[in-house]
Amino acid sequence: MTDFHAVIPAGGAGTRLWPLSRAQRPKFLLDLTGDGRSLIQQTWDRLVRVIPADHIHVVSGPAHAPLIQEQLPELTNLYAEPAPRDSMAAIGMAAAIIRQRDPNAVIGSFAADQTIADTEAFVAAVQEAKQVADTGLICTLGITPRGPSTAFGYIEAGAPLSGTASARAIARFVEKPDLPTAETYVAGGSHYWNAGMFITRADVLLGHLERLHPDLYTGLAAIGQAWDTSKRQTVLESTWPGLTKIAIDHAIAEPVSLEGGMGVVSGDFGWDDIGDFAALGELAETIDDGSGDTILIDSDGLAIADDGTVIAVIGVPNAVVVRTRDALLVTTREHAQRVKEVPEALKQRGRTDLV
Repeated sequence: MTDFHAVIPAGGAGTRLWPLSRAQRPKFLLDLTGDGRSLIQQTWDRLVRVIPADHIHVVSGPAHAPLIQEQLPELTNLYAEPAPRDSMAAIGMAAAIIRQRDPNAVIGSFAADQTIADTEAFVAAVQEAKQVADTGLICTLGITPRGPSTAFGYIEAGAPLSGTASARAIARFVEKPDLPTAETYVAGGSHYWNAGMFITRADVLLGHLERLHPDLYTGLAAIGQAWDTSKRQTVLESTWPGLTKIAIDHAIAEPVSLEGGMGVVSGDFGWDDIGDFAALGELAETIDDGSGDTILIDSDGLAIADDGTVIAVIGVPNAVVVRTRDALLVTTREHAQRVKEVPEALKQRGRTDLV
């Protein structure tokens, strides 16, 4: 796929994984699976199975850029956004730069902090999605639900797309449902989890953006035109602060799907976004980095000590205990989504050193 480029938006602090994930070292820079590679390195490893290394583009903040470059020494396309403006600006900037260099490029956006167990199945799904994108549709990879999760948004699939192996039109995107609704979705067999992976021609994506959000398009197009010139920094600094802050799902995916402009390819490749400690616990009941011991007696759950502390848990079901050099978290899997409240509480107390 010589005309295919991958964009990796690498942002966010992963606050639901505090105290492991911090603002200065977010979860995509961490080895959370015990494989010896961080999540962004694992993303890189998958993508170089599909495309050349110089077709991979990473968008991140200036604080994380040096760490990303250190972890990905072969990366040649690293774009530092001056400040977070959500996913549409990040992906749109990369698309504008890529289109300026290659007007016929197809791009795929893949998050930096997801895990995929079956790389071969992932590659096959991307290849089929690229075929859909060649026709002028925006395509996404829909994850076959493992159960009625309320942690993810869903994609409602419509009729099959002719000329493809498994692709279907998208009827609509739906927000995170309550449990009864999620159970209905899973039982019906026409809903996928929304993993936020989009494959599309760069000109198609930017064309929709020009139509739906013309001011945002104008700014990103100007940045793309100036990027490989001496005007890059001047245009970036003058344009970026005024860009609309909006997610690609709301800016493009949702409205275009209602117009019949999107397709979905099913993804059965062991996907997870490790959004919280409950999800991390599904990957490994206990994780030990080798510097300490974890003892569970009449208990189950997740216990992590990255500072060598011995953790013992007795008589606590679904426990989550996480110890770092300067912080300790104790909760349960049922309350894992609420961990994001801790960094907010620390900010209010002025303890930004722990966030």
